Amino acid sequence: MTIVIVGAGLGGLALARVLHVHGIESVVYERDASRDARRQGGMLDIHSGQRALAEAGLLAEFLALARGEGQDMRLLEPDGTLLLQEDTPEDAPALRPEIDRTDLRNLLLDALPGGTVRWGHAFDHAEEGVLHFADGRSARYDLLAGADGANSRVRPLLTGARPVHLGQNVVELCIPDVDRAHPDLAAMVGRGNYWVMGDGKSLAAQRNGDGCVRIGVSFYNTGEDWFTTSGIPFGDPPAARARLIELLAGWDPRFTALIAASGDTVVPRAITTLPPGLTWPSNPGITLLGDAAHLMPPVGEGANMALLDGAVLGLAVAAHPGDFGAAVEEYEQEMFERTGAAARMSADMQELLMSPDASRRLLEFFQPG
Repeated sequence: MTIVIVGAGLGGLALARVLHVHGIESVVYERDASRDARRQGGMLDIHSGQRALAEAGLLAEFLALARGEGQDMRLLEPDGTLLLQEDTPEDAPALRPEIDRTDLRNLLLDALPGGTVRWGHAFDHAEEGVLHFADGRSARYDLLAGADGANSRVRPLLTGARPVHLGQNVVELCIPDVDRAHPDLAAMVGRGNYWVMGDGKSLAAQRNGDGCVRIGVSFYNTGEDWFTTSGIPFGDPPAARARLIELLAGWDPRFTALIAASGDTVVPRAITTLPPGLTWPSNPGITLLGDAAHLMPPVGEGANMALLDGAVLGLAVAAHPGDFGAAVEEYEQEMFERTGAAARMSADMQELLMSPDASRRLLEFFQPG
């Protein structure tokens, strides 16, 4: 019986790996032409997802790659006031270590048999147990797992729910080779996460394992058309950086220096989510995982939930050999409860970040009492 996974992200690869550990083979179809076709994003805070990596037999390898020092945190206000600095002791347990998304994805890819992932297959639609790809190719399936992200094309087979804009728009930048090119900024950001919050905006700088500092400048309580009205000329990186600095007028020059030092990759990203607690009637031949199932605000839960989705579904399939209906139902019952709670917690955190006194509320969150 053929198990097909659409999407070679973390959830889909975790599912393929856990199935493989239990002697069950699957096929992963991915629209990208290769694993290196595009940048996979920045650092991930992996905490509950470590359980999935243990089920995949990859926890030791993960801990060898992960950066415990990535747990460091600095929180400031736009005028330069330091609210919080947490430096991780060298002997601290790796409760929430950071890892480059690319490194984690490669770990999962390298743990699969050759040929498991079929690159260059853009899923278009499915009908009567057959996948159809954009280039006219097709493939049959007995169980279809949609792990194809926020704009999933598998999701409409189960639910009409679609992502909605959350009121946050982010401009992403990167300072490459920061230790050599800008040692002063490298020292300021430190080893982990550096947050500046206030005035309905935030600047999050994050040290990545590849030597770059990844930056996200967020504008809260903004609409879907904000990028077209913001005056940021994304096709002209120097002018885009200058406009971003204008939009942070009055902020300490140390913070806008991060923007000035960034390279020519200036990427707009609108933040969207699915309704917290989304469910659908169980279908014995189709299910969803990761962002396709429960797209959440980007506050540290999405990647962990996707990894757990893959592991839980893989274990359910192994526990019900040949009975995909029972496996899907068991998986979805657990997944709906687990991710519903995570989505509601993420929504609460997002509400905090969008509040007028976000920096002080975030400080109280990290230092309760």
